[in-house]
Amino acid sequence: MISARSHEQEKAKALDLGADDYITKPFGTVELLARIRTSLRHSRQMGTGSLQYTPVYQHGDLMIDFEKRLVTLSGEMIHLTQIEFKLLSLLAGSNGKVLTYSYIMEKIWGPYVDNNNQILRVNMANIRRKIEKNPAAPEHIFTEIGVGYRMAECDQP
Repeated sequence: MISARSHEQEKAKALDLGADDYITKPFGTVELLARIRTSLRHSRQMGTGSLQYTPVYQHGDLMIDFEKRLVTLSGEMIHLTQIEFKLLSLLAGSNGKVLTYSYIMEKIWGPYVDNNNQILRVNMANIRRKIEKNPAAPEHIFTEIGVGYRMAECDQP
């Protein structure tokens, strides 16, 4: 929780109501990033929470190492642009679930992105050319027509 209120009772109440952390304004970027790293570290150690962090996505011959920013297909490195990697990571992070066009566009290009999803379709076509044996019959990324995209479920439990 981020707040300008710094009274001890208000902090305690917020934490008792479910906040995992409480930081008062103003704060520095270094402190905020350290708190985020701590939270991620704790969620990985405990294996709890709604966000299950997995450092590697594996489906068939496709492997994505999120920490190393590395994508391989049958052991061969695949070069992706920054946007392509963000898109693939977003989909892989929610593998098995359909992400809507608007959700994907907002997460990648921000809340003020144009509603025209042409840029998304072009990027997805480029990704498919790089990671699919036959882009017309995908094994990894599926189009849910009129809705969005879904990444195949990870082979790992």
